[in-house]
Amino acid sequence: MDRTEHCDPTDDLLRLAARTLTGHRRRIFQAEVTRVLCGGSSRAAERRFGWGRGTVDTGLRELATGIRCVERFADRGKVPTEVARPQLAADIRDLVEPRTQAHPELKSERVYTNMSAREVCDLLRTTKGYADDAVPSERTMRDILNRMGYRLTRIRKAKPLRKIASTDAIFANVAAVKAEVKGDPHTLEISMDTKAKVSEGEYARGGKNPDGIGRDIGQGA
Repeated sequence: MDRTEHCDPTDDLLRLAARTLTGHRRRIFQAEVTRVLCGGSSRAAERRFGWGRGTVDTGLRELATGIRCVERFADRGKVPTEVARPQLAADIRDLVEPRTQAHPELKSERVYTNMSAREVCDLLRTTKGYADDAVPSERTMRDILNRMGYRLTRIRKAKPLRKIASTDAIFANVAAVKAEVKGDPHTLEISMDTKAKVSEGEYARGGKNPDGIGRDIGQGA
């Protein structure tokens, strides 16, 4: 019988009761009603009450065996981008892995990288050939990287150098000049202690700001 043709108010109450229940209790309730009023037929219950056959069948099996099916509510909802698009996840790993490092003391399984989400998005376009509409937004990419176990860490712009190649030559020249004028009454020796920044060493990220805030991409310190 078509559901629309069945106007028994009792059926409306049974539908309302089913809607107030969830999970295992709803399935058992629907199975009991199906067994009593529909001859144990899930198809008849679907036609009469509008209940899904799969749910009713599961409830009937639970009722017959006494074994409860475990719900997996956590698996419902939107599938993460890296799961729905495994090739994208593989390309992201291919770009990020060469620039990652583990925790220095191995206290965490997280992997640290100096690549920003913006950089990964740009590299997907330039090196992997992704179209603009196929690349996640910067914010989404940041979430993807976190879920994949990568954490952006701030790093020093350049490795500090205690001494450069010409340091010895500089001090040797100073010592030679001091020895040459030593004892000369017409030469005044002044001692000065100065400190200056020396842009020497291997720059990380090409000298770019790790988070790109407040400056253009590629602008060094």
